[in-house]
Amino acid sequence: MTTDLVNVEQARAWDGTEGTQWTLHEERYEGSTATHSAHLFPAAAILPDESVLDVGCGCGASTRQAAALATRGRALGVDLSERMLARARQRAAEQGLGNVTFLQADAQAHRFDPASFDVVISKYGAMFFADPVAAFTNLARAARPGGRLTMLAWGTLDANPWVTQIRAALAADRDLPEPPPNAPGPLGLANPDHVRRVLGRSGWGNVQITKIAEPVRLGDDPDDAFAFVSQMGITLGLLDGLNSTTRNLSLQRLLATLREAMTTTGVALPSQSWLIEAQRTE
Repeated sequence: MTTDLVNVEQARAWDGTEGTQWTLHEERYEGSTATHSAHLFPAAAILPDESVLDVGCGCGASTRQAAALATRGRALGVDLSERMLARARQRAAEQGLGNVTFLQADAQAHRFDPASFDVVISKYGAMFFADPVAAFTNLARAARPGGRLTMLAWGTLDANPWVTQIRAALAADRDLPEPPPNAPGPLGLANPDHVRRVLGRSGWGNVQITKIAEPVRLGDDPDDAFAFVSQMGITLGLLDGLNSTTRNLSLQRLLATLREAMTTTGVALPSQSWLIEAQRTE
C-alpha cells in the first residue's frame, strides 16, 4: 500500500479473499452490471485532453475505458486490491494503452497531486469509505477547480431484488440483519439525502442524482447463473456456518430462485443504482 491506510477493514477484504474472488470472476461481474455501466461515461463526458481519476477501479475496466476516451490525457485507477490491480495492468497491456496507470492506495487518505484531475469517476467503488466526508474532501483536493465527479452507486436494499431474493433464498429460517444506514459497504451511498450532505460538506456542488433502473444479468441460463452466484461473496457469507443439510437446501432454494428469474435473454433480476454527478466548488 502506497499511503497511510485508514479503511483497514475494507482493505482486509478487498486485498484478500474478496478481491481474489472478483478477479477470478472478473468478466462475469463486469457483464452483470453492463446495462448500469452504460450510463456512466455519457454522463462523465471525458474529453481527449483530460486527466481522469478512477476510484475503486477493481480490475480496471472503467479506467481503461476512460483512458481510451482521454486519448491525449491520462487515466489513473486506484484500488485497495493488489490482485485486482495486477489484472488491470495485464488488461491495459493487452490493449496497448500507454496513458493508463494503476496504484494500490486508499483513496480516502492518499496524497494525490492537488488540482491534477479534470474528472473523478467511480463505478461502484466509492461506497466503502470509513469517513466519506474525509474521502470526498480528499478527492475534491485532487480535482481541478470546476472538476467533475461522476459515480455509480447502488440504491437501497428494497430497490434491489437481485440482492433481496438471493438473501431470502439463503436465509435458512434466520432473521438476516440489514446493513446500518449510510454505513461503509455496498449500500453506503444508497440514501440520496446522505449523498448530498456528504458531497456538500466535501467541496462538491451542483449535485445531481439520477435513478438508474436496469436488470442485473446473472447468467445465460439457471445453471450458468448458479455457477456464478453460488461463488459470490454475499452467497458464501450467508452459507458460512450452516451445516451440510441446511447448506444444500439453501443452495436448492437459490437455484429455484434463479430458475424463476429466467428471461428471454438470460437470468436477470431487477436492480437500481444512482448516477451521482457533482462539480468541485472550491
